[in-house]
Amino acid sequence: METTYPVAPFTLEPPDERHSRAPEFYGFVAWTSTSVLFVLYVLWALLPDEHIVWLGVEWYPSREWTLLLPAYSIVLVLLTYFVYFAIAIARTPSFSDPNTFIDTKAHLPALDTNQHLKHADPGAIPELYDIPIGMVNRVVYGPHRSRNEIRPSGESSSKADKVQESPQTP
Repeated sequence: METTYPVAPFTLEPPDERHSRAPEFYGFVAWTSTSVLFVLYVLWALLPDEHIVWLGVEWYPSREWTLLLPAYSIVLVLLTYFVYFAIAIARTPSFSDPNTFIDTKAHLPALDTNQHLKHADPGAIPELYDIPIGMVNRVVYGPHRSRNEIRPSGESSSKADKVQESPQTP
């Protein structure tokens, strides 16, 4: 009996259930320790000094840190976002750079084969690939013309054109 369908890249059998439970334990420890630290932080921020000393704590940081820690945390998060966006903008190529629309992962068709022959079969599904930017420009803007061929209306670009435009004398 065959366990896989010939077209499917995966098996039809369920995955093996033998996996580590370590992430569950690490998650529980992280959640518990974070909760305990938050409760201690709130108690340190709100309890008067007499109660903290009565609990047996002889030294603890100044109360100004109850405001400085959240403020520094917020500044750190905002600075992280700012640096992340600044790096992304700095690494973005300019609009004139071809890397804005071409990358190294492009799947281009082979140049030596006729791409249309593969699609002659009525049931064929064409292969997916990126269209080269030169082909897109030819379709959208027409064939390539040199700068000498482009001229304002009514003007000619060479002496030969002027000779042809001059009236013929018998």
